[in-house]
Amino acid sequence: MKTVSDRRVCWVALNLVLSDTLRPAQKILDYFGSPENVCRAPAHELESLGLEKNRALRLAFPGLLDEAARVLAAAERKGWRLITRDDEAYPALLREIFDPPHVLYVAGDTEILSVPAVAVVGARRPTPFGRAVAERLARDLAARGLVIVSGMATGIDSLAHWGALLAGRTVAVLGSGFDEIYPKENKELFRKIAATGAVVTEFPPDARPLGYRFPLRNRVISGLTLGVVVVEATRRSGSLITARLSLEQNREVMAVPGNITSALSSGTNWLIKTGAKLVETWEDVVEELPTPLRERLLSSKKDGRETPPGLSPEEKIIFDGLKTDALTHIDDLVETTDVSVSEVLARLLSLELKGLVRQAPGKCFQRSL
Repeated sequence: MKTVSDRRVCWVALNLVLSDTLRPAQKILDYFGSPENVCRAPAHELESLGLEKNRALRLAFPGLLDEAARVLAAAERKGWRLITRDDEAYPALLREIFDPPHVLYVAGDTEILSVPAVAVVGARRPTPFGRAVAERLARDLAARGLVIVSGMATGIDSLAHWGALLAGRTVAVLGSGFDEIYPKENKELFRKIAATGAVVTEFPPDARPLGYRFPLRNRVISGLTLGVVVVEATRRSGSLITARLSLEQNREVMAVPGNITSALSSGTNWLIKTGAKLVETWEDVVEELPTPLRERLLSSKKDGRETPPGLSPEEKIIFDGLKTDALTHIDDLVETTDVSVSEVLARLLSLELKGLVRQAPGKCFQRSL
């Protein structure tokens, strides 16, 4: 049985009970002074500080330390790192926010959490324009050495991660535990991100992706970064919560403008009207970063939007006939390139295998870059 003097086990014990109750958790820690003292406290004293009775009883239950020890051992077996606010590895930027997590579970490289980063977030059902912009922007920024942070949700978040993986590294922040990956179809993305970057969560491994946990997750996304770029969002979007949190944390807020008739542009256009930086290219993002970093990145400026090298003349004809911000039907592609359907399909397949073209339903295609 683990003793109360085992500080890391005590941190995990607190995390198992208090990971989604930020203010009571901080109040209790401030009062008792250490996680060990919290684990020694009787339930009635915890309740007197405003903690719900069921949480107070669980936190005071002696068996909680054994449970915490098992969680810690299982995490270590799976290769996950645990960072507490005691550790030097705890990200300095995240430590600055008003309510930093007490514990972070990390799958991947913990050092990446201290590399200069920018968040790219947005709609879960983006338009072709939003898809293209998110992926290209993330790729262009990652190619310059910036880490791209997002929430691994469907839509803009996932596209930002995939775009970053084409040219650099990325960090995903989850609103659930590592045993409850959400959405489930992103398990492969989880593995790819962890292989070169990191996946992070403040929630215990078995924590389910419940709705109230995602706003908590959003403060970590903004807290790890120098600024947040919103790509497509409605006025009631969770991405606007991330933008508001960024302002509260003294981070830069940026947004990509969109079609004024689209609901998915209402949130981003509103952000721009209220003072967010308008973003069209990666340079717009870099211009908002701290001076030494900005000057270094802009001094080595290269436009990452030219035709990719290594294309055959035949592939280049098809690639040049596609757009990044709209879908092109194969019939239109055949007409504009004057190439047979079979040849167009063969070249499109080659471009897809190279990760340069994406196929959408209805025989429509779009540049990935």
